[in-house]
Amino acid sequence: MKYYEVDFHIEPCSNDACDILAALAAEAGFDTFEEADDGLKGYVQQPLFDKEVLDQKLQFFPIEGTHIKYNIEEAEDKDWNEQWEQEGFDPIIIADGQMVIHDGRHLPDSQRSMLNSQLSIEIDAHLAFGTGTHETTQMVCTALLEEPLENKNLLDAGCGTGILGIAAIKLGAKGVTAYDIDEWSSKNTQHNAIINQVDHHLKIMCGDASLLDHIDERFDYIVANINRNILLQDMPRFRQVMKPHATLILSGFYTEDIPILGKKGKELGLTLIKQWEINHWACILMREP
Repeated sequence: MKYYEVDFHIEPCSNDACDILAALAAEAGFDTFEEADDGLKGYVQQPLFDKEVLDQKLQFFPIEGTHIKYNIEEAEDKDWNEQWEQEGFDPIIIADGQMVIHDGRHLPDSQRSMLNSQLSIEIDAHLAFGTGTHETTQMVCTALLEEPLENKNLLDAGCGTGILGIAAIKLGAKGVTAYDIDEWSSKNTQHNAIINQVDHHLKIMCGDASLLDHIDERFDYIVANINRNILLQDMPRFRQVMKPHATLILSGFYTEDIPILGKKGKELGLTLIKQWEINHWACILMREP
């Protein structure tokens, strides 16, 4: 996994400035941020980094008198989840306990009993972001819980650690095709599918949405938890591989991005049916009428 690590220095630094900066940087491909004393550290996959977009957004930063400088370095190619792999993480409870995402290797015995009555997904994250803590992952999981997935085919676009595809299979989907531009993520998805004993229902590919130009399969559901610009770019390809009356579930963007994604969906013949919001992050469900 090749990432850039970008140090953003904000003057003067405030919580509002950091929140706005994260939203703007997400449009340039950034998917992860850490707080710093004088700003933020941002991480972006090298193939997804759009420096021109970043510079444009920062040039017109909406807080008057705020100045932002940044420094780009190639991030160390390391296990980003090393601490979680060593120490584990607390179970992540979704939709009032209907689903739980956990690290089975570190789950205390006192917590194992609670898994018996819930849809349980075990994640062993290696060199890939995505253990279920992010609001966008949780909202897509909530959306899947509300849909009739039995015997349906699903596409997981930008699968990360495979949580969404694995959840869909455990909710009754008969088959999932997943892809990610990152080779480590593709391998980790396969690894997690084996852990959850659903690998015989999952097909994994490495690449971007152009892979969809070369497959004959059509899908009842497509889920994509990526950033706004990639979603806008890839939505026409998603539309091409949707069955009649299929459903498209999108996340990875902010509340203010809903109108532009809804407009793009309408241009493609889709209707916005539902939306979810947590901490300014958003998820939408669109369907062919």
